[in-house]
Amino acid sequence: MTRTKKIIIAIVVVLSIVVLLNVAANYFVNKQLPLIIADKNKTNYSITYQTLTIDMIDKNISAQGIAITPKSKAKVGVDKLGIYSKINSVEIRDFKIWDILFNDKIKANSITINSPEVILYKEDKTAVNDSKNISSEVVAPFQQIIAVSKITMNKGTVKIIHTKTKKPILNVSNMHLEVNGIVIDEETLNQIIPFQFETYSFSGDSVYYRANDFYHISLANIKTTEKDLKISKFKLIPEYTRHEFISKLEKEKDLFTLQADAISITNLNWGFKDSIPYFEANKIAFNKLAANIYRNKLPTDDLSKKPLYNKLLRDLKFPLKVDTLAITNSQLVYEEEINFAKGPGMLTFDKFNLTATHLQSGYKQTKLDDVVIDINCKFMNNSPFSVKWIFNVMDKTDGFKFHGKITNLNTADLSRFTKPYINATTTGTFDYLDFTINGNDYNSEENAALKYHNLKVKLFRKNDRAKESKIKSVIANLVVKNDTDGEIKNTTVKIERVPEKSFFNFLWLNVAGILKQIVI
Repeated sequence: MTRTKKIIIAIVVVLSIVVLLNVAANYFVNKQLPLIIADKNKTNYSITYQTLTIDMIDKNISAQGIAITPKSKAKVGVDKLGIYSKINSVEIRDFKIWDILFNDKIKANSITINSPEVILYKEDKTAVNDSKNISSEVVAPFQQIIAVSKITMNKGTVKIIHTKTKKPILNVSNMHLEVNGIVIDEETLNQIIPFQFETYSFSGDSVYYRANDFYHISLANIKTTEKDLKISKFKLIPEYTRHEFISKLEKEKDLFTLQADAISITNLNWGFKDSIPYFEANKIAFNKLAANIYRNKLPTDDLSKKPLYNKLLRDLKFPLKVDTLAITNSQLVYEEEINFAKGPGMLTFDKFNLTATHLQSGYKQTKLDDVVIDINCKFMNNSPFSVKWIFNVMDKTDGFKFHGKITNLNTADLSRFTKPYINATTTGTFDYLDFTINGNDYNSEENAALKYHNLKVKLFRKNDRAKESKIKSVIANLVVKNDTDGEIKNTTVKIERVPEKSFFNFLWLNVAGILKQIVI
C-alpha cells in the first residue's frame, strides 16, 4: 500500500470518527438536556417548555413557551406560594458540550430571556427578607441548572404579591436587564450580593414598591447602570389618611409625602465589603421636589434624645460619601396640628433651591471637611429667604453655624401658621431680619438684626376662633412695639437646647428669642 493511500485512509478514518462523535454528541445532548431541565432538576421548581432546539454547530440552545412553577403544593388556605413564571423564549449561546454530557449542567457564554412574566407569592409583606433568601431561593437554584457570564432580560414583568392581602409588594413593567461578568460560587453565595459582576444596566416602567406598613413608592421610569441612576416621577405616598396614621401611633411622629419630577445620581459607586454596605456618589440631584411634612400633637411626645445632624452622620455604621446634594425648583411645606378641630398651621418654602457639599459619614474617619449647605427660597411664597449652614461631622460637641436672612416679610402671611397653632394673627412688615446662630448640642448664642414697621397683633377667642378677643388684642398691642422707627435693632440671645426636641425646634427657639427681645 502506497504512502498516499495510507494518508487518505487515515483522513477518512479520522473524519468518520469525528462524524460519529458529533452524531453521538448530538444524540446524547438532545437526550441529556431535557433530563437536566426535568428529571435531574434538583431545584424546588418544575420547568416545562413547548419547543426545544439545539444547534450543535453554533452551540446554541433555544426554547419557547417556558413555564416555571413550584414542585410542592401551597399550604392549606393559600392559593399559591413561590415563583410562577411564563417566558416567551430563552436563548442560550455558546454552551459547553462536556458539562451537559458529564456534569448535568448547562455552562454557556450567555442567556437571553425574552418577555418573562414573573410572579412571586409571599407570606410576608417584605419584597426581600434578606440576602440569604435571595441566595437560597433564586440564585442557588439557577446555578444548579445553568452557569453563564452574561444575562439579558427583555421586556420583563415582575410582581411580588402578598398571599394574605392579595396586594402587590413590588411591581415592575417593561423591565430590561443586562449583567456582564457574572461569577457565582460557594464564596459568593454566602455574601449579601450572592454573585459578582463587572457591569450591569437596568430599566423599568410603572414601578410600585410597598416600602413598609406606612408608605409605598411609585416611579414612572427608572434607568441605572453601575455608575449612574435616573428616576422620573418619583412618589413616596402614605398608605393611610392623617386620621388613620395618628390612630396607629404610640408616640409623636412625622408623616411625609414626597414627589419629584426627576432624581439623578452620577458617578455612583456602591456595594458591600465584608458584609458592610458602602455608598459613594459625585452628585445626587432632585428637580421639582414637593415635600410635605405633617405633625400632629395628639400622640404622646417622644422623649428620646434627638441627635443633631453631626452625630447622625458621625454614627452611621457604613461608609457614605456624597460630594454634592442639589435640590432645585422645589417646594417644602411643614404642617403642625394641635388637634383635628382647628386645622394645621402651615409654613411654606417655595422656589426652594438647596446645595449641600461634603456629605459624609464618620465611619472609620478622623478628619472631614465641613458640610456646607446653601439654601435660597421664597418664604410663604413671598419673602426672599437665604441660609448658609455649616457643621463638621467629626465635631463631638455637634457645633454648627446657621446664618439666615429674610427680607420684606408680610407678617400677615404667617397667619396660616399662627392662627390655628397659637390662635393669633399679625399684620405689619419685617423689612429685614438677619441672624447668625452659633450652637452645639447643649446651647447656642445668636446675634440678630431686625427692622420692621406697623406691627399689630390680633388674638382670638379660645372657644370661637372666628371671633377676635378684643380685650386681649388691645393688651397685646400695648406690649408689642409696633415698629423700629426706621432703624435696625440689634440683639443677642442665649438659648438652652431641649435635647428631646429636633434641630429645627432649636432654630425656632432662637428666632423666637430674638423676636421677644426686640418686639416686646
